[in-house]
Amino acid sequence: MSVAEMIASQERVELAFLPTPVHDLSALSRKLGGPRLLIKRDDQTGLATGGNKTRKLEFLIADALKQGADTVITAGAPQSNHCRQTAAAAARCGLNCELVLGGPKPELPNGNLLLDVFFGAGLNFTEKSKRNETMQAVADGLKTQGKSPYIIPVGGSNAIGALGYVDALRETVEQLNGLNLSVDRIVFATSSGGTQAGLALGAKLLKFESQILGISIDQEKLDGRPYQVELVQIANECSELLSQKHAFEIEDFDINYDYLGQGYGIVGDLERDAVSVLAQTEGILLDPVYAGRAFGALLNLISKGEINADETVLFWHTGGSSALFAYAEDMIR
Repeated sequence: MSVAEMIASQERVELAFLPTPVHDLSALSRKLGGPRLLIKRDDQTGLATGGNKTRKLEFLIADALKQGADTVITAGAPQSNHCRQTAAAAARCGLNCELVLGGPKPELPNGNLLLDVFFGAGLNFTEKSKRNETMQAVADGLKTQGKSPYIIPVGGSNAIGALGYVDALRETVEQLNGLNLSVDRIVFATSSGGTQAGLALGAKLLKFESQILGISIDQEKLDGRPYQVELVQIANECSELLSQKHAFEIEDFDINYDYLGQGYGIVGDLERDAVSVLAQTEGILLDPVYAGRAFGALLNLISKGEINADETVLFWHTGGSSALFAYAEDMIR
């Protein structure tokens, strides 16, 4: 059975504009003197200004509807791209949405949070460490009202959500083949893990051998325990959903932990420079938290010679430029 047939066997709702484009960053490649840079435009998935989470939500929302849910609950930071797209997907599919946001409530909503308001989501602010606990409390409260809630994990990162990126790699490989191109690496932002788990499983199913390199945005190794442990679980469970027997190990995931900066959502020179460079050479906007940090890492790896000038590299744009407005003071220095 082909990957396309495997994915077609899963419950799915149409939310994204697919396929998203792949094209050259030719002006930037010339400016750098190599490598050849390509970009996968998942900022163009369409839903609520686009982003990578829409691919996951096609399967997660389908599962919620299948289970008879009337409300979806998810969590993230106040400027979460995932929460913004979940709120939009819920509105489109006739579901209520409750968002659990880790951090203080701002006086004035801006960026993604402003869009959450427009999409009619309920906003529940709590401490970051209590997001999962608060999601369950919100769900329990809804059940006492006779509602049917469905919890989507942070980032949509579970086996069901990862299906979206198994299919995304199939889509991209077909595009590259159609352009008669091959790439040495795919580089992207990784955080909650569902995107990378799906890409890794897609690579095994498609026998795609190029490096899939995640740039960690906020995860780090703690007490020697690598973050890849979570990715192993997601990828293995997603493989089971597709009736496959691929068993993943930590070594199957490449993650660079060197670009955590001052922490999640704290914009530094790396992110500011990356956003400016891509905007001023290619007219493409990055978000300051995820794609901005990952693209800054890519530029730094090129400048250090860890990525060679004769390579071809695909940068996977995961979207989120609507968050730029909430970071205006941090971006303009």
